[in-house]
Amino acid sequence: MRVDSLNIVSGIKEVQIIQWFVKPGARVEQFDKICEVQSDKATTEITSRFDGVIKRLHYEAEEVAQVGKPLCDIDVQSDISPEDEAILAPPAEQAGSPSDPQQPQKAAQQSHKDYQETSHEAKDSTPRTEKYTALATPAVRGLLKELDVNIADITGTGKDGRVTKDDVQKCVAAQRAETTQLIQPRSTRDSSDADRAQVEKPITLTPVQSQMFKAMTRSLSIPHFLYADEIDLTSLSTLRRRLNDQSRSAQRLSYLHFVIKAVSLALEEFPLFNARVEVGSGEDAPKLVMREKHNIGVAMDTPQGLLVPIVKNVASRSILDIALEVSRLQALAKDGKLSVTDLTGGTITVSNVGSIGGTYVAPVLVQSEVAILGIGRARTVPAFDNQDHVIKKDVMNFSWSADHRVVDGATMARMAERVRAFVEDPALMIAGLR
Repeated sequence: MRVDSLNIVSGIKEVQIIQWFVKPGARVEQFDKICEVQSDKATTEITSRFDGVIKRLHYEAEEVAQVGKPLCDIDVQSDISPEDEAILAPPAEQAGSPSDPQQPQKAAQQSHKDYQETSHEAKDSTPRTEKYTALATPAVRGLLKELDVNIADITGTGKDGRVTKDDVQKCVAAQRAETTQLIQPRSTRDSSDADRAQVEKPITLTPVQSQMFKAMTRSLSIPHFLYADEIDLTSLSTLRRRLNDQSRSAQRLSYLHFVIKAVSLALEEFPLFNARVEVGSGEDAPKLVMREKHNIGVAMDTPQGLLVPIVKNVASRSILDIALEVSRLQALAKDGKLSVTDLTGGTITVSNVGSIGGTYVAPVLVQSEVAILGIGRARTVPAFDNQDHVIKKDVMNFSWSADHRVVDGATMARMAERVRAFVEDPALMIAGLR
C-alpha cells in the first residue's frame, strides 16, 4: 500500500517534508504518525491508514512532495513477506507456546519494542546535525544554510527546544565577535581571499517562500498607487495608557488594535475598499464583488516567513476582542499551527511593519483585495500647538496602496482621512462600536 500526501487545502499542489517519524523497516499501526508536512498555508501531521511495515520513503526531510503522489510504501499485514515476518517475530524462547492465545499480540508488542530500541540506538549513532534536523522550521534551516551555521551549535529557545531565527542571529553575532578578536592586522592578512571567485549556492524555496513568490508576482501585475500621510497619535497614546493601566485583563492594547477597528469603521462608509475585483474572461465585463463582513488580514513575521492570518468579522468585535484574537493568531503563527480558516477569507490587510522598524513602507496588494495599509514606527517629535508653543507629539506614518483600476486618488484620500479621524480622535469610535 502507498500513503499519499493529502490535499491539505484546495488548490495546494505541493508540500515540504518537515520530518519523518518512521524509517524503513518500522512497524506502524493505524493512526500512527508518519511524517509532518508544511504547505504555504498550514503545517500538519500525516498518519497511517494501515497496519503494516514501512518499506520505502519516497522523499528525504526538507524535500518538496507533490500532493497526491506517494509519500511512502507500507506492506500491510496480508502482504508482509516471510522475511519481514522473521525480522518482526520475537526469539523462540520469548514467543511463548504455540497454544498461547495471546501469542500474536505479545509478538507484535515485542517487535514494536525491539524496533523502538533499534531506533534509539540508530539515533545515538547518527551525526549531531541529523539528530537536530527536526528542531527548526524550513525557513530557519534555510537561514542556517545561507549563513553556514551548524544547528548542533545552537541552543534553541523556541517551543520544545526548536531553534528560532533569533537563536541563529545571536549565534552568528557571537561567532563574529570571537572572530574579530582573532583577526590579524590588515597588513599581515593573506590577500588571496580577495582574489578568490565568488561562491554561489542555489537553495530551494520553502513552501511559504514559493507561495509568496507566486502571489507577489501576480499582485504586481495590478496597477498600484501609493498614498501616505502622518497621523497624530497623541490622544490615542494617552487613552491607550489609561486603558492598559486600569484594565483587569492581562491582554495589553497596542496601536495596531485601534487601527484595525478604525479601518473597519471607515469601511462602513467606504465599502468599495472591502470589495474584490472579478476581471472576467472573454466578453464578460469586469465586476466589483462587494463583501459584507470585514475580515482584516494582519501581516506577521513568523519563523516560517511572512504569513497573513485573518481577524474575522471585525465590525462585530470590540477593541479588546480584536486584541485577544490578534494575540491568538500570533501564538499560532509562532508555533506554525495556523489553520486554513485562520489564513483565508481576508478582505483588506494591515501590515504593522513599524513593530520591527521603518517609518515608511510601500505595501504590495493582496490579489483578492483592493487596498492595503502599512503602519510605520510610532515616534515622538517636536511640534507647535495653537499658541505656537513647542510641544511633544506622538506620530505614525500610514502608507496605503490601492488598486488604481477601481480606486481613484480622491476616494483613497477620503477613506484615509476617515481612518485618520478615528485614530486621532478615538472618542469618535464610540458611536461606531457594537
